[in-house]
Amino acid sequence: MNQDAPYSLKQSVIFSHKVAQLSKALWKTVEKDWQTWIKPFDLNINEHHILWIAYHLDGASISDIAKFGVMHVSTAFNFSKKLEDRGYLTFSKKEEDKRNTYVCLTLEGQELLLKTLETYEPMTHSVHGGALPIKDLYGKFPEFSEIISILRHIYGPDFIDIFEQSLLKFDEDFIELDGRIQLKQAVALDTPSK
Repeated sequence: MNQDAPYSLKQSVIFSHKVAQLSKALWKTVEKDWQTWIKPFDLNINEHHILWIAYHLDGASISDIAKFGVMHVSTAFNFSKKLEDRGYLTFSKKEEDKRNTYVCLTLEGQELLLKTLETYEPMTHSVHGGALPIKDLYGKFPEFSEIISILRHIYGPDFIDIFEQSLLKFDEDFIELDGRIQLKQAVALDTPSK
């Protein structure tokens, strides 16, 4: 070990173990919540995540999906292909970029994603319930600024930029109406003009 390092080996082991243990426990709960949420739609987590990414990145490459979805390129391609076979995505090449494959949500894919959002029930998600005492105490859900900083240094600023842009896009595109998440555009079409 470098004697000039501003941390000890013992501190490093404790930190690494803490991150590993907490991440594994949190992921186990997130995975169970997510699978339960999307099961009625005959989707798995990778497929649902790809639908989300395809919505947010509108014309994402398979490489973009792999990077932002934190999955291997072959996983991103194979699950995207399954979604294409079911009519939820289309594959294309760009004139100026024949090397990459791009995906876009079909209307059916957008409708499916919207249906999943409309059925989201916060109180059936353990992570949501676990965060409520923090929201009650501070008036907001945890921000995760330290985790975001760590991930920015691991995956790069593009990863975090896409993450933050996707949250902004979601906030801009969707509203809560009658206790359900709905696409603003769809609500505008259903609202009679005066």
